[in-house]
Amino acid sequence: METNPSHTSLVALGDSFTEGMSDLLPDGTYRGWADLLAARMATRAPGFRYANLAVRGKLIGQIVQEQVHVAAAMQADVVTLVGGLNDTLRPKCDMGRVRALLEEAVELLAPACKQLVLMRSPGRQGPVLQRFRPRMEELFTYIDDLAARHGALVVDLYGAPSLADPRLWDVDRLHLTSEGHRRVAEAVWQTLGYEPEDPEWRTPLPASLPPGWASRRAADARFARQHLLPWIGRRLTGRSSGDGLPPKRPDLRPYDLR
Repeated sequence: METNPSHTSLVALGDSFTEGMSDLLPDGTYRGWADLLAARMATRAPGFRYANLAVRGKLIGQIVQEQVHVAAAMQADVVTLVGGLNDTLRPKCDMGRVRALLEEAVELLAPACKQLVLMRSPGRQGPVLQRFRPRMEELFTYIDDLAARHGALVVDLYGAPSLADPRLWDVDRLHLTSEGHRRVAEAVWQTLGYEPEDPEWRTPLPASLPPGWASRRAADARFARQHLLPWIGRRLTGRSSGDGLPPKRPDLRPYDLR
């Protein structure tokens, strides 16, 4: 790993996590950790270029089909790939196929960039995700193996205590808040070899009094009605929240710091 490197381009691939949900801007668009990372990298490299091919809801097969070949052709300095977690959250998941598709993606991307970055995605506690945790951890173990074999870096967000805090997750309990995305950007920044701006990004938030029983039950009811039931409905019918949506930043172009 370089110390204080100067990369000139970044391409980010993936799903809603890399698209930036739920780091909502005033104009209704999402920012997210990849945009924050690109802004930092641009301060170090005049003419820095950035593309973000991520689309919410994408499975690893869709990422490989729709994003990987496009990204490889861009020949960027840094490529980030985060995918497969949506597959593990489906009622039925062929982990052998997920592993094969991830390997296909890494084999195409690693030679096409100066540095490939993979991630062990963050995971909060809760009964919904708990049933899928063995699949998630199998995925992360394979990501570690791929990185070792192909010279990729791995950002371990799953093992960061701060990102398990429910206060860093949006009301849908699936996407990070703005503060969560800021910490992810810091994690990737440091993994790439840049001097830390927040050495304590892994440190949990200060303790606070938990909400009362009535508040928790009301929040659980809202979550189930507004987010959980629609999410289950999409999983059961094979639909995705990203159906028909284009990538957020499809071209590798200069990043405007203004």
